[in-house]
Amino acid sequence: MPAVPPPDSSKPPLRRIAHLDMDAFFASVELLRYPQLMGLPMVIGGGRRKVDEILSRDHAGLPSHEVPVAAFPLLRDYVGRGVITTATYAARQFGVGSAMGMMKAARLCPQAIVLPVDFDEVRRLSRLFKSTIREIAPVVEDRGVDEVYIDFTDVPGGQREGGRVLARLIQKSILQATGLTCSIGVAPNKLIAKLASEFNKPNGISIVHENDLESKIWPLAARKVNGIGPKADEKLKGLGIHTVGDIAARERDWLIAHFGKSSGAWMHEISWGRDNRPVVTESEPVSMSRETTFERDLHAVRDRAELGAIFTHLCEKVGEDLQRKGYVGKTIGIKLRYDDFKTATRDHTMSVFTADGRTIRQIAGQCLKRVPLERPLRLLGVRVGTLVRADEAPAPTSGVAAPGKRPRVDAEATAITPSLF
Repeated sequence: MPAVPPPDSSKPPLRRIAHLDMDAFFASVELLRYPQLMGLPMVIGGGRRKVDEILSRDHAGLPSHEVPVAAFPLLRDYVGRGVITTATYAARQFGVGSAMGMMKAARLCPQAIVLPVDFDEVRRLSRLFKSTIREIAPVVEDRGVDEVYIDFTDVPGGQREGGRVLARLIQKSILQATGLTCSIGVAPNKLIAKLASEFNKPNGISIVHENDLESKIWPLAARKVNGIGPKADEKLKGLGIHTVGDIAARERDWLIAHFGKSSGAWMHEISWGRDNRPVVTESEPVSMSRETTFERDLHAVRDRAELGAIFTHLCEKVGEDLQRKGYVGKTIGIKLRYDDFKTATRDHTMSVFTADGRTIRQIAGQCLKRVPLERPLRLLGVRVGTLVRADEAPAPTSGVAAPGKRPRVDAEATAITPSLF
């Protein structure tokens, strides 16, 4: 019997890219605090976080995990126009999902428990699970608060069983560090890995190889592909195209003729599972922002005090975000959405950089002077752009405040800002 030849060490390892998605992350964060809600339909979203104070007041002396389930607010009693951030899998069975209006969700699943987002705890756990991953596999691309891409290619265990061995280790480590579960898809590239991470939720691992394209990827609805939005999907369906395989069956030139040179060529590539994008470990943010949708319409005159407090809070939070992440910016902008759903934005670029909440508040106040405020408002947002790292900011010119400190603001702007909320 001939001897088995040793593996060819001259061949580069197969490219193995993982997409990791935390399972119902915002809801799972709440279940750590209130484990008695496990398995129940629950949605996260709505207004500001007051529920913890109410529960602790009404059930003083009880630890959070012993608060009776009957004490929690229900979706059927919700009044407002908030949007669902996420829902537990028990709630999703009723058709409730992310980005759905809370009132619509209340009609589908009135018995669901509703809790607001705890942003501070979400950010803490997000940082913790990502640092846990980096200790095992250092090449990680941050894709938001609850998902990352990981390059398994050269990591020990990253090739074993197609990456399943390393994925199991990461899942176990995250569970030990945070108490949370995640789902992981491992594939030859980012495109397929992201699709694969949805195959076995929650707490699942899915492995896809190049020769699995026809059996595992082509049957998927075209809308499942990140980048094919509602409008493109509607157009595809109008042309008789419903799945990724339907796209692959079309000629490249046909797709370009119907969707344009860039989009058509991209659709052809993704339908054949081609994606050479690297896992990018460093990505500079373009801007940082905070916004909130109100429970009821607010008017700049009648609700000036309430709007003013919210506006100041948003500016301070953006400043804190910048300082925590080590950035400064000089383009300050606002976003307003009126009761008729029309949106207005304005911005102002300063000559210096800042991460100071009070400065952001003053400059954003100047922007408010340039938008109509007759109609009631349903949303307010503040944005800081033109970002640079704080330690790389250009030195200020003579007589102007240093980055991160308050620059001089003209007297007219300082005088007008208080009158506008």
